[in-house]
Amino acid sequence: MNMTKKHKVLILSGDLGDGHKQAARAILETSQLYRPDVDATIVDFMEWTHPHLHSLGRFCYIQWVKNFPSVYGYLFQKTRGDNSFSHLFKKIKLFALHRMVQLLEEVQPTVVVSTFPSAAAAMSILKSQGLTDVPTVTVITDHTDHSYWIHPYTDQYLVGSEHVRNALIARHVPASRISATGIPIRPQFSQTFDRDELRSKHGLKRSRPVVLIMGGGLGMISRTFIRLLQSDPRLEPMQFIIVCGRNDKLREKLTNELKDGKHRFIVTGFVDHVHELMALSDLIITKPGGLTTSEAIALDLPMLLYKPLPGQEQDNAAFLVSAGVALQAFDEPDLFEKLTRVFQNPQILTTIKSRTKQIQTKTATFQALRTIVKTKTVVPVPRSVGRAVYAEA
Repeated sequence: MNMTKKHKVLILSGDLGDGHKQAARAILETSQLYRPDVDATIVDFMEWTHPHLHSLGRFCYIQWVKNFPSVYGYLFQKTRGDNSFSHLFKKIKLFALHRMVQLLEEVQPTVVVSTFPSAAAAMSILKSQGLTDVPTVTVITDHTDHSYWIHPYTDQYLVGSEHVRNALIARHVPASRISATGIPIRPQFSQTFDRDELRSKHGLKRSRPVVLIMGGGLGMISRTFIRLLQSDPRLEPMQFIIVCGRNDKLREKLTNELKDGKHRFIVTGFVDHVHELMALSDLIITKPGGLTTSEAIALDLPMLLYKPLPGQEQDNAAFLVSAGVALQAFDEPDLFEKLTRVFQNPQILTTIKSRTKQIQTKTATFQALRTIVKTKTVVPVPRSVGRAVYAEA
């Protein structure tokens, strides 16, 4: 008889940005493939705690980020540190504790993993009030630190790099509670692919460069840049794959507009085979989301970053550029200039690809799972005036 102990892992995620969901999905899929001793379940934290307001809240968030990014960036910076302003925001509980208690009673997890900051906050509050003693793990899905990720009753933090680990240590989180596993990515991105076979599979010419353009899950892609691609004569004929995410209106418009010209354009909406598109490409133009950039690094794909949101995406861009695995463009003409320079000087791509191997974390999700199932509850010290204080159990 197989007496292997089952680890019941409850993963709390959210859909304010695809990264939180993708990290949760990565942990779930990896456990299903490689860890028969792990029984993982994903729950959308906002949908569970506010089922009636969830859709409205997501819509408002999207409109806020698209139309008032500078306000978002201001609040991100204002609440980055542990100060009176961030304390005020942490006191705004956008969730119902009784719903969380009900969820824990239904699932009976041996460990709770949060890939969404509000979920991490809720679990810390539950523990502070003696409503649960389940071990809690927080997965930070960007190469940054922020006060709202950090809570005194969190037992373990999984972060994408030593850079973030050191930032948390500077915030007085004990080093023993931080593991630099890398940001969890789905199993497909850890595979090895034959580029020529993939190009043939997707109807692309093997000998012509391929550039993948992604605008994030919301499909925020610059139309000005697209027009430059169509009109500027400096680029040799290339192949562009444009992923519009869930922006169906943009996908239909670009499909109609990009039928003719020296470059070949393939326009698609949300796809579940991004790993293949990345593996067959020479370069990706993308917003610097934590998950997308981690997936690109795992597949040795050089990045040209564009339009980072103020806040965590700016931090991601700064980290990736400093690591030498990405270039960053600051407006549409600069984006086109950098794209042109990269393909006129192939050594640039070669150098970037070599640097991705130095920070590559193909095994990030395996390491994350290993840490998750080993996590035990740690007894925290009560909060002192002005900052969160931790102590070893």
